[in-house]
Amino acid sequence: MRKLTTSLAFLGMSLLSSNAMAADLPTKAFSSLPQYGSVSLSDSGSKLAFLTNIQDDTGDAATLMVSYDMTKGEKKYLLHTDNEDVKINWYEWANENTIIVSVRYAGSRYGTDTTETRLFAIDINGKDDKVEPRLLIKPRRSTGRAASNHFSQFQDNIINFLRDDPEHVLISIDLDEPHLPSVYKLNIYTKKMQRVEKGKRKIRDWTTDRQGNLRAGESLDYKSGEANIYVRKKPDSKWHKLFGYNALTDPSIAVSGFSYDGNTMYYTAVKDDMRSLFKVDLTTEKHELVFHDPEMDVSGRLIYSKKSGEVIGFSHANTDTGRIYWDEDRNVLQRSIDDALPDTDNYIFDFSKDENTYLLYTENDYTPGMYLIGKRKEKAINVLFSQYPELESLPDYSHDLISYTARDGVEIEGYLSKPPGTEGPRPLILFPHGGPGAREFAGFDYWTSFFLNKGYAVFRPNFRGSTGYGYEFAQQQMKSWGLQMQDDLTDAVNFLVKENVANKDKVCIVGGSYGGYAAAMGIAKEPDLFKCAVSFAGVADLKRLVFDARAYTSSKFVKNQIGDDYDDLEARSPINHMDKIKTPILLVHGEDDRVVDAKQSRYLAEELESNDKKFKYVELENGDHYLSIQRNRHRFFAEMDAFLTEHLD
Repeated sequence: MRKLTTSLAFLGMSLLSSNAMAADLPTKAFSSLPQYGSVSLSDSGSKLAFLTNIQDDTGDAATLMVSYDMTKGEKKYLLHTDNEDVKINWYEWANENTIIVSVRYAGSRYGTDTTETRLFAIDINGKDDKVEPRLLIKPRRSTGRAASNHFSQFQDNIINFLRDDPEHVLISIDLDEPHLPSVYKLNIYTKKMQRVEKGKRKIRDWTTDRQGNLRAGESLDYKSGEANIYVRKKPDSKWHKLFGYNALTDPSIAVSGFSYDGNTMYYTAVKDDMRSLFKVDLTTEKHELVFHDPEMDVSGRLIYSKKSGEVIGFSHANTDTGRIYWDEDRNVLQRSIDDALPDTDNYIFDFSKDENTYLLYTENDYTPGMYLIGKRKEKAINVLFSQYPELESLPDYSHDLISYTARDGVEIEGYLSKPPGTEGPRPLILFPHGGPGAREFAGFDYWTSFFLNKGYAVFRPNFRGSTGYGYEFAQQQMKSWGLQMQDDLTDAVNFLVKENVANKDKVCIVGGSYGGYAAAMGIAKEPDLFKCAVSFAGVADLKRLVFDARAYTSSKFVKNQIGDDYDDLEARSPINHMDKIKTPILLVHGEDDRVVDAKQSRYLAEELESNDKKFKYVELENGDHYLSIQRNRHRFFAEMDAFLTEHLD
């Protein structure tokens, strides 16, 4: 790891959002990293931590982690990274003086690419006002019989911050056996570790109750797919199996959390095709349905009261607020915020321990996210800062959730966005999401805003394989890349042309990750449909994807998802269809991408060149899967801007 330091070099930052610029915005306004993000509130409600992305006078960019004492009006710069090698992954207040930080970096083990994580503690009130990150887990090799040369790849899985014990956290880490995590109590000051539970029964994930007692373990056999959930009825009870299923063939069951008294465990499982929220009394093992939506999956993330520790609700996308509260006090607060801010979607995401102070994130489809801080007793909400202050001047673009019927009668939803004042067919960007086990939501998206600013209409479909629409709908991605999933995209374009939204001669397909695959496969499968294509970090060769997965524990699951018949994989891979491709394509990939290897785009570029196809390949130095480095994000958007201008304007 390199280039993770503290810094006091960048001054002049304001906690208030800056004034918006003129509406006619340059491409860099859209490709700039968010100016602020990842805001966190200490339990007292008096301190904030946040990230800010800045550029110095030479154009070099950096991400700073900052703490701000709102009582004293003092800010401190805690970490500085240029994102070239080390990225800040997440962080959380352990207590009023110490913040725990996870960082990630691209590594390699015996020729196999890896993502590595490490855990640091930062004392914001250090000696002589010095702030130094402290590595919490000393590198060591495993000692178990299966250890070989293994040492822990992921070292940041904290499963409980032990709020009543400010010196310790509980961490799950495979120090004893590879990929078999034990649970340790870790002192964040002395770094001493005491093992609480040794890894067993192929348990990969551990869950505690609200008091920090280890109460549930989710096991998985990577080869057979056999999965089990083990629980303790009481903190001192023996482990016993509560659920069993096969993760390769069956809908999953997942632990969500525990009630404050620890007697009730919440979990999600599929009911009538939709993921639903259940609870079980661990004493009687009586199960009860908590919530089922016949139209949409439930995420299962529980919402706890900081003040009481009780479960007071859960997240659910198919609501106006993305939350369902069964606590009336929280409902009253949410309604008062929505009344005060009626034109935005408003999400409460953090509280002080007494729940008087809270953090609020607010946005809508055309307004970038803004962070605010509220005081309940004072009945006040104040702006902290905006994620993208340069983009606050964007016009009120239209964004509509629409549906269309695919060729086989399946209804597909998607988000259609159009520049204001446009009549008749427009150049269209078809923008399939990544994953593909993901989905599009309403809300601000900087890519979409960039396309709209150029005058293009944008459609983001939740094609088959997308999550949220039930188990069977999501399962239609299995061994189906390039088939019905791709046809859904073709049918979307034909629908929008028929509806006089899209100019049939000016349609470009743009995507990242799986969306990049869909872009390349789109011009191979439908050579006359698209005027151009842009693939960022896309898959091009499914056979190579499956072959390369042999080095990872997920190999069996990759085969189950993508397929294992090499002839079939070749037929569904864009790299094998040079005879059909005649559409210009822009390929961009980060050289250190640990999600989709850059050779996927490299080899596709070589094939395109050998066959005299029109393309451009750009490889981003040190680039990852997420455009984390500012110069790489600027480079990609500049290339995409020029490419789209050439082919759609």
